Amino acid sequence: MQLKELFDLPSFAGWVEIFVLAAMFYYVFRLFKGTRGAAILSGLIIVYGVLYALTVLGHLDILNWLLSRLMLYLSLAFVVIFQPEIRRVLAQLGRQPVWRSNGIASQKTLVEPIMQAVQLLSKRKIGALIAIEREIGTRTLQDSGTRMNSVVSSELLATLFFPHTPLHDGGVIISGDRISAAGCLFPLSQKEELSKLLGTRHRAAIGITEETDAIVVVVSEETGAISIAYNGRLRRGLGEERLRRVLSSMLRREHTGLARFREKLKTGEADLSDTILMPFAEERDEE
Repeated sequence: MQLKELFDLPSFAGWVEIFVLAAMFYYVFRLFKGTRGAAILSGLIIVYGVLYALTVLGHLDILNWLLSRLMLYLSLAFVVIFQPEIRRVLAQLGRQPVWRSNGIASQKTLVEPIMQAVQLLSKRKIGALIAIEREIGTRTLQDSGTRMNSVVSSELLATLFFPHTPLHDGGVIISGDRISAAGCLFPLSQKEELSKLLGTRHRAAIGITEETDAIVVVVSEETGAISIAYNGRLRRGLGEERLRRVLSSMLRREHTGLARFREKLKTGEADLSDTILMPFAEERDEE
């Protein structure tokens, strides 16, 4: 008996559908890996799979019919339960705004004022959270604080985070070459693999970089250690020279990683390796 008689092989369109579904499942599981939603997703799949198999094998037609009807409500529950993860993916997909007139090219001059401010705050062990907006706007986060339109200076940054002042408890957002808002509330990262030693300030730094392409400088209130968060990753314990080198490298770019990749697509220079390694290219550039 030939192989074709044993198996009904799919057509070309069928193979395309299989490939698309496989890619979708792969990226869904990759998205939820390491998050608090991973256990919930695994539990839902196991429970539904076991119940569906029992109803089919046991010829329980009524229960099988009910399970099929419950799929609509499960899809709605999926959106509610996994809202943080879905929001993060949509934000990452939208990392190329329509308008790019936010003064990224002028941010090269921010290195020294930020360096002087965080060094002073680090020596005095005063906590700080400074977000530098890049291509994705942070208007909603700015609205959670107090609007400003001030020139960036080391003295002003240090004053904003000085204890017992009205705006010290929160984050500062720099848009272009000016301080746009202070005392802002940043979203906290929900990653389960983060160290338990990380406090709210560091989780907020990671959280905003998961949803935007901002660069965030953090000063620990307990140890005075300086860290940088970008693209959902946190680099801790940076010394003066290392911090200056990383900041200079990142702020001199007029395009973020996704913008550069899309420009390669337009010119035909991008290939598969760019697609796979794009999330890690930013870190290599910082070295």
